[in-house]
Amino acid sequence: MKVLLKQDVKDLGKAGKIVNVKNGYARNFLFPRSLAVEASDKNEKALAHLNKMAEIKAKKALGERKHLLDKLEGVTVTFKMSASDADKLFGSVVANDVSKKLSEMGYEVDKRDIELEPIKMVGQHQAKIVLGEELSMDLPVNVERL
Repeated sequence: MKVLLKQDVKDLGKAGKIVNVKNGYARNFLFPRSLAVEASDKNEKALAHLNKMAEIKAKKALGERKHLLDKLEGVTVTFKMSASDADKLFGSVVANDVSKKLSEMGYEVDKRDIELEPIKMVGQHQAKIVLGEELSMDLPVNVERL
């Protein structure tokens, strides 16, 4: 039986590929798990349309991420925290804190997109914002004594 894979299946093929499998494997494994559909012109056209829509959505999201990085250019995040005489913070600044501060400033950046070692000293530091393979920037983080 020829089936059109809707998702990647290990040892069988990638999504969008037409493969030949045994009837029982298709009926009992692939179809119930929505991993594949029977290969027909209608199903091929529907899958091609879904792939095209996903590609358009991905391009739009990429443009939005580039726009966000352009807006963040020149922005510095400043924290005022209590510290010891040796400039060691009582606490630390982590990616979640930077994300919240950016949100207060009007920039929505998820904490998982911010690469930052916990900051435990007063001074200038760098956080890296990564929004894709080639979409990244360094964000200055300034920590001042309260």
